Amino acid sequence: MRDKVKDVANRIKGLRLLAGFSEEQMAAWLNISKDSYIRYENGEDDIPISIIYEIANIHGVDLTDILTGVSPKLHEVCYVKKGEGLSVERLDEYEFEDLAYKYANRKIEPLLVTLDPKNNPELVIHQGQEFNYCLEGKMKVIIGDKEYELNPGDALYFNPAKPHKMVALDGKPAKFLTVIIL
Repeated sequence: MRDKVKDVANRIKGLRLLAGFSEEQMAAWLNISKDSYIRYENGEDDIPISIIYEIANIHGVDLTDILTGVSPKLHEVCYVKKGEGLSVERLDEYEFEDLAYKYANRKIEPLLVTLDPKNNPELVIHQGQEFNYCLEGKMKVIIGDKEYELNPGDALYFNPAKPHKMVALDGKPAKFLTVIIL
């Protein structure tokens, strides 16, 4: 995983340098400290997926460009068989599988997410809108000071600009579909 983090970090640094932006500018646009941005860009810290989305938006590139170094090519249909989504190894607390990574100019980002019950992630924020649909297990979604318990078949739509996180319940993994509207 460390090599993948370094590859993503190098692509982010390359985009910044090509655009002529400073580390200070990027940190300010991302609303993080310059030190945090530098650690992300140097591959010293895992970059939250929400930060990668924002970096992609700043540079006008697809998320897939940053994650893989290859631009998505499909414009009509993107067919992804079970288990063949792009593994997005960003945070140890969440296992992401991008289900539309081959489709260019996406307006939504559908991700299959697996929660490990041993993990307690930090709250995150990002732009857009978010939809979560619980597929397996039991999970809790914390949004600001409110908590929502989701069982298979339950759904939640919310503003991800509010600090939020998802955790597995009952000591068992949980799996859910999240759709982020960009």
